[in-house]
Formats: sequence, C-alpha cells, structure tokens
Amino acid sequence: MTEPKRSATVLPTLFFTIFLDLLGMGLAIPILAPLMISPFGILPAEMSLQTKTILYGFLVATYPFFQFFGAPILGALSDHYGRRRILIFSLIGTVCGYLLTGYGIVTGRVWIIFLSRALDGFTGGNISAAQSAIADVSKQEEKARNFGLIGMAFGLGFILGPFMGGKLADPAVVSWFNSATPFWAAALLASLNILSVWFFLPETLRTKVTTRLSLFTGLRNIRRAFGIAHLRTILLVSFLLVLGFNFFTQFFQVMLIERFSFSQSDIGNLYAYMGLWIAITQGFINRPLSRRFKPEQIVSVSAFTLAAALPFLLLPDRAGFIYLIFPFIAISNGLTHPNAVAIVSNLAGPESQGEILGINQSIQSLGMMLPPMIAGFIASLHPGLPTIVGSGLIFLAWMLFVFVFRRKSTQVFHEV
Repeated sequence: MTEPKRSATVLPTLFFTIFLDLLGMGLAIPILAPLMISPFGILPAEMSLQTKTILYGFLVATYPFFQFFGAPILGALSDHYGRRRILIFSLIGTVCGYLLTGYGIVTGRVWIIFLSRALDGFTGGNISAAQSAIADVSKQEEKARNFGLIGMAFGLGFILGPFMGGKLADPAVVSWFNSATPFWAAALLASLNILSVWFFLPETLRTKVTTRLSLFTGLRNIRRAFGIAHLRTILLVSFLLVLGFNFFTQFFQVMLIERFSFSQSDIGNLYAYMGLWIAITQGFINRPLSRRFKPEQIVSVSAFTLAAALPFLLLPDRAGFIYLIFPFIAISNGLTHPNAVAIVSNLAGPESQGEILGINQSIQSLGMMLPPMIAGFIASLHPGLPTIVGSGLIFLAWMLFVFVFRRKSTQVFHEV
C-alpha cells in the first residue's frame, strides 16, 4: 500500500475509533461527581460533604494512576506487535471496565467502581496507540493537523457523550434509566469500536522494536524524561499543562453542584457545549492555523490565553454566564494540546514514536493522577480553589515554554 493511500485509510478509521471511544467516555462524565457527592448518591447520607469530596478525588485518581503504569507498557508493545493489536486489547479492557462500573452502581458497591476504574486505566492505551498510528503515517509538518483530529473527535464525542449521559441517567426521560445506564451504553459503544478496528484499521507499524517490559516502566519514564536533554523542558511543560487543566476539569463539577445545584443532566449539557467548541477549534481553527504557523508559535499564545481564561469561571453568580466563558477555554485548550503533542513527537525518530509518546503519556498520566488526590482536599475548603491552582500551573507551563524551551530549541532532534 502506498504512503498516501495508507494515510487516507488510517486517518478516517482512527478518527471514527477515537470518536466512539470519547463518546463512551463522555457518557460517564456527568455521572460520577453527583453519584459520589450528591445526598442521593451511592455514599451514605450521613457521610460529610468533605469526606465525599475526598473520596471522589481518589476515585477520579484511580484511572490515571493505573494508566501511569499501563500506558508505557502498551506503548512499548505497540512498537513491537503493532498499533492495531494494542488498540483492540485496550478496547477490550474498556468494555470490561464499563460493565464493572455499571454493576458496581447497581449493587451499590463502591469498591467495584474503584476496581473498574483501575482496570480501564491499566488497559487504557487507546489514545497513545492512536497517536502512534497517526505519527506512523504523518510527515513532520502534518503532525499538528493530524493530531488535531484526535481533538476534533474528542470534541464531537464530548458534544454527544455528556449530553446523552445526562439523559440516560435521568428517570424522567425513561422510567428505567438510572446512573448505571450510561455505562451499559458506553460498553456497547466500545464493543462496536473493537469491530471497527478489527475490520477497518490497517497496521501502520513499519519497523518492529523490542523493548524490555516492566511494571515500573512508568517510573523509569519519569526519570528518563528528565534525562533526555532536548526533551526535558518540553516534557515538563506537557506535565504542567495537563496537571493544571485537570485541576480544573476534574473538580469544576464539584463547584457546579455546590454553587449552582447542577444535576447530572445539567452537567452533561454544559460539557456537551464545551465539546462543541473543542470540535469547532479542531475542525475550523487548528487545522488552518497549523498550515500557517509552527506548533511552537501556536502554543506560545494558546497556553497563555488558557491560563488567563480559567479564573473568570469563578466570577459569575449565575450559571448562565459560564456558557459565555467556556468557548475561550475550549479554544485555548483545543489549540494547546495537539500542538504540544506534535512538538514532542517531532523530537523523536520514526522508529521511536511509540516509545516517546508512551513517555509523554506517562507524564500526562502523572499530571492526571495528582490533581484529584490534592484537589479533593482543597476543594473541601473552597470549591473554586482547584480552578485557581490549575490556572497558576498552566501559566507556569507557559513561562517555561516561552522563556526556556523556545530559547534553547535552536535545532530539531530526531532520535531518542
């Protein structure tokens, strides 16, 4: 198969695969916070709100904690066995995770919900495997645009996912709907995704690489990330960007529930609106911009605007004003993330894409894991504090990127 034909076949299939994956994830977004924090949730009514908030934080942290250990293993396996096989394996774990979550909700067993998030996290190499496949078929100047496809699929999945999740959990829509229904639907979507990859995704790996596997690869990746001179700063920037944004995303729902009494359906509607703007960013803003500007130029602006926009979410005393602020956040993040990934990918050779993106995924998993464990405590003091901390961390990432990375990056490295 010729190179253009490979790319033409792979990109639409991966777009559909990621869309289905994010649609399933989006279904669950409006559910967990009310399930854990609401007086009518799964936790005992006599439990204090502070304790519920902290437990919710540890539940959110469970997925990235186990992804931290699993993602680099799957990334290394994808360099040897191929992207297609690892995607299928990862999606099987996703199906099992969703089914366990639904079962835990129905039976009222919180430990099963924790177990399900652990299983889904450890096998959750969907995005990193998809990124590796995209890198396999993309020229260097195309990577920012093609990685933006993940963001567009993310946005489209978030348009429908949270909206559908909120409605599937609402017994006012259908009498037998409950908090477990979105997870049954997500498991069905993940099953369809397995079929899509099985029948329509060709293998993109050209050169097999054998890497020694270890459960502690994630920990070694953190050490290695800061031992590779030309990657040290950009990987720290990547970490701080994810760390800051997850302080916001993972606990903004808590503020919505406490300040504005948002229901699962309300949260679903708001996140669907944010997903709409993410999709607009990737489809109509990022791709044209990436043809005119380098990823470094885009990130130097978008990361700053993201840090500046987040604190404005704490000002409104009416929920409606949040809808005016969300587009600025969605556009800024939608430009920052794919271009930051493209910068990292461009600093590695074609034979090391799975490895370097696995290292980057370890960094990002750590950035997703730490906020809920910390924010659970600070949100119990004030629900707006996680958003303030997130803004500060993103601003620090921007400063490092502009004043350290861009000054030092006078040449491009192609080997890890």
